[in-house]
Amino acid sequence: MEKEKIKAAFLGHAIGDALGVPVEFYNRSDLKLNPVTGFRAFGSWNQPAGTFSDDSSMMFCTAEALCGGLSYNAMAQNFVKWYKHGYWGAHDKLFDIGGTTRKALNAFIADPEKAELCGEMMESSNGNGSLMRILPLIFYLYKEKDTHRRYTVVKNVSSITHMHLRSVLGCFIFVEYGILLLQGHDKFKAYTLLQAKILDFIKTTNFNETEVALFDRILKGNIADADESRIFGSGYVLHTLEASLWCLLTTDTYLAAALKAVNLGADTDTTGAVTGGLAGLYYGMEAIPLDLTIKLAKMVEIERLSERFYEALP
Repeated sequence: MEKEKIKAAFLGHAIGDALGVPVEFYNRSDLKLNPVTGFRAFGSWNQPAGTFSDDSSMMFCTAEALCGGLSYNAMAQNFVKWYKHGYWGAHDKLFDIGGTTRKALNAFIADPEKAELCGEMMESSNGNGSLMRILPLIFYLYKEKDTHRRYTVVKNVSSITHMHLRSVLGCFIFVEYGILLLQGHDKFKAYTLLQAKILDFIKTTNFNETEVALFDRILKGNIADADESRIFGSGYVLHTLEASLWCLLTTDTYLAAALKAVNLGADTDTTGAVTGGLAGLYYGMEAIPLDLTIKLAKMVEIERLSERFYEALP
């Protein structure tokens, strides 16, 4: 595995996030009139240009924990450090946190024994709060041959905050696709392989069929063929997963994918982050505009983390 792939994915994720932060909650129709084309200052959260959000902070907390091996409690402890003290915040403070994540972290603070049992299990708790931070598992699980083992790790990492099957399966599909990209497959070939792999895996489980059917547009159709009007930028995990795949598959560069994601509107930072992580991994550092990289908050720290993470991989 190339060290640069990790750096490109981490920076790509944070840049996509930072592109979206100033316009979070904006309508798609407004963004069509005034589309995001680069970093903006202030806006929705009144933050300086290049500021990433909770999406990247929690992703970096995940990677930081994995530098010491797989420990779900260590991840949760890092999330609490971010939640309470701004650890890995773009400017060392928290300015946004999802409701489901807040409840789960408060549960962990109250009983810090089994972090992977703290997540919400209700159907209404299927926001994108675990998908937005799952990126490091692509690299951590890259050499793991056992699909069930990969699924179990993804499930437990998601379940620190989001335990419902829909969130877990969304994270697993994302990680499996990222692994296929990391193996060097073209993004379209990787998508075809992904569909076969996930459907074969599902046959070996007792997953709820109604839940699995929600992923049919990804697993049985071709999400790249969907009309933009049927791609949504909301904070719902399935919408974010569909949008990230659609943006990657319907563009040809890192920046085009990240901007397409952000300009979908609504939960712009998370759609930008999830898309940006995949696009960074796929296109590499040379495809990420240098002017965005150097303006990104904590750029040097992110590069150092990517190196530590690479050195600690199993």
